Amino acid sequence: MKQPKKPAPSDTCSAENRIATNKLTDNIMTIAMVSRGAKGTCWVTLLNLCLGLFVFLLTTSGALAHSEQGVAIDFAGGFTHPIFGPDHVIAMVAVGLWGAFLGPPAIVLLPVVFPLVMAVGGALGVLGMPLPGVETGIALSAIVLGAMVALAAKPPIWIAAALVGAFAIFHGHAHGTELPVGADAIAYSIGFVVATGMLHISGIAFGALSHWPAGRFAVRALGAVIALIGVAYLGRLI
Repeated sequence: MKQPKKPAPSDTCSAENRIATNKLTDNIMTIAMVSRGAKGTCWVTLLNLCLGLFVFLLTTSGALAHSEQGVAIDFAGGFTHPIFGPDHVIAMVAVGLWGAFLGPPAIVLLPVVFPLVMAVGGALGVLGMPLPGVETGIALSAIVLGAMVALAAKPPIWIAAALVGAFAIFHGHAHGTELPVGADAIAYSIGFVVATGMLHISGIAFGALSHWPAGRFAVRALGAVIALIGVAYLGRLI
């Protein structure tokens, strides 16, 4: 009896990618419908687009992964990388603090811009593209972002977003260059992006205290501490 022909692995991957692409298309269509009723706020559209991209990455990770350790382990590695790096933690918390201090739409826009641009920097690091002054850029991010909070700086939103995005490149590149050998780059990247988002949320939560006079002082004081720690990193004192 003739045995049915088994589909080649490449055919299976192609089918999974087509399904994932269809899901992404559906997400984009949904985003477009939501954005029309969002009173013209571009940050709502951007946030929804990020969610759609995140879903796309989740649906394609199975088809693209060639991990030697397992996707869960690679995700955990990416997730813990920024959390166990104090220089990363203080800068990402500062982004949340500053966003909360500035209020809408910065409270949403800044924590969205940072992970998006950081993912680009991570891709550059994974591909081995050199970026000079990465450690200096990370230390400067803590100094500048901490100072913005300490000084209660309120620049135009596009300047704040550009500043945050510029520093995100350095953080992402540092994560990407430390991708373990044989690890799934997508799972690892999703891990450090999720951890980054959680650190932003913690900064936003503390920054909410700025609605009260005493809390405002506490938030600005924390910004000053972050800036001083950044100076210590820049001077290689810690």
